[in-house]
Amino acid sequence: MARGPLAKVREICLALPEGIEQETWEIPTFRVRAKIFVMYTADDDRPAIWLKAPPGSQEILVGADPERFFVPPYVGHKGWIGMHLDARPNWREVATLVKRSYRMTAPKRLAVLVPTPQEGFSAEGAEVARRPRRKGMRAQRAHKPSASSARPLRPLR
Repeated sequence: MARGPLAKVREICLALPEGIEQETWEIPTFRVRAKIFVMYTADDDRPAIWLKAPPGSQEILVGADPERFFVPPYVGHKGWIGMHLDARPNWREVATLVKRSYRMTAPKRLAVLVPTPQEGFSAEGAEVARRPRRKGMRAQRAHKPSASSARPLRPLR
């Protein structure tokens, strides 16, 4: 028995760190820390997902394959893309797009746990992301005491 597209989307989304499913507007939405990264719809009996995409991706994907990709209502003006799932989708591609949307939505400490397709996962990459940021030159200069503001040393008794 074949699983439907919602079951496959659910499997991909819930495998991500702190990914949860919540029904909103009578449709399944997938979230990380209360922020939506994927919405599943079945308008006109045509299953599809809506997800976040980096700037410029919407035009490229919709222009390249308008039968598969579309600009979703309500969130399309924010750069989200829609992807139809009715014509034997490439589930590896779906997972890649879902993970990219997750990384754009999740806090940095969670996003770093999901590898990009180019990099793969490495423990070193996760460690680098946890290191504290170095302060910029402006911040370092602001905290450096100047000669005029330094207190004179008290003589020893």
